[in-house]
Amino acid sequence: MLIILLIAVQIAFAQTQNADQILNQANVLYNNGRYAQAILLYRKAEERGANPVATSFNTANSLFQLNKLPEAAAAYRKAVNFSDGEFAPALANLAAVLYRIGEYPESIAAYRRALSLDPGNSSAWIYLAEAYQKTGDNVGALMAIEKARQIDSADVSLVYQQSEIHIAMEEFEAAANLVRQAYLKNSEETDFLTYLGDIHRLNKNFPASIAAYREAIAIKPRDKELLYKLADCLAEDQKPYLAIDVLNQIVQMDSNFTDASIFLGNLAFETGWLDRAENAYLLAGRHGNREAIYGLQNIVYEYIQKKRKTEAKQTVEKIFKLYPENKELKAEFSSVLEE
Repeated sequence: MLIILLIAVQIAFAQTQNADQILNQANVLYNNGRYAQAILLYRKAEERGANPVATSFNTANSLFQLNKLPEAAAAYRKAVNFSDGEFAPALANLAAVLYRIGEYPESIAAYRRALSLDPGNSSAWIYLAEAYQKTGDNVGALMAIEKARQIDSADVSLVYQQSEIHIAMEEFEAAANLVRQAYLKNSEETDFLTYLGDIHRLNKNFPASIAAYREAIAIKPRDKELLYKLADCLAEDQKPYLAIDVLNQIVQMDSNFTDASIFLGNLAFETGWLDRAENAYLLAGRHGNREAIYGLQNIVYEYIQKKRKTEAKQTVEKIFKLYPENKELKAEFSSVLEE
């Protein structure tokens, strides 16, 4: 009897709740991650006379959290229509959902409407730039990201984004100048130097790329990835011996960096420095890099071609010791030991 009474009281209370109370309850559910239940109360609040802009917008937010993107877009459109197109957050969120479902031209139109109401929204300018890029409109993207930088000049990530647009337009010098100027203003952002090296390398300006990488290495002398980039760029600039020196620094720092060992082996092999190539491949092989097998095989064939049978046998013995269970290698090179 007591349970029935309690239920009756709850039902009666619900019937007397006003729209604002229901809306508040829905917001509590939303904040607790109970989005499906929140949607039901938002709709009920709208039926009771709550502001339809608020209920539609919050319903759309809930649908978005549930990853129901087409339904969220429809609810954001309702909020836009109820506000006579004057509620910028609904337009911005609509644009974001349209972007996610691949409706890029419509997303651009929605962002532009939102920004006409709220031109100081730097995030909307950033997302507008991304939407423009999806349509291949790099000029529009550049305009949008420049607006974002005017609003938030302290955000260094925008420098990277703007430079990427310049790169997409093959405006490498503009990208490099932008990054260099940003570094002069933000000297603590040392990654700018690495990125500057990457830009020059894309433009095949290897001397400028090498200079930028070396400038960065002066600040971070034990950055193995950065040293590897420098070695790669030196090799592309036809400076293999300098690249070998840099790669040797890397493997001395970290013998587990097997990509550097393989690269070192390849360059040494190409320059005819077979003993150094062999040592590099063996180091990589001892640390589990399977590419070492192919490098060592090439060294054996090179020794055979040059009729250097003693060195060929010595290398084969090292291969068998490194890969004792590899039957294919034994079948391939056993004859070398028999000669």
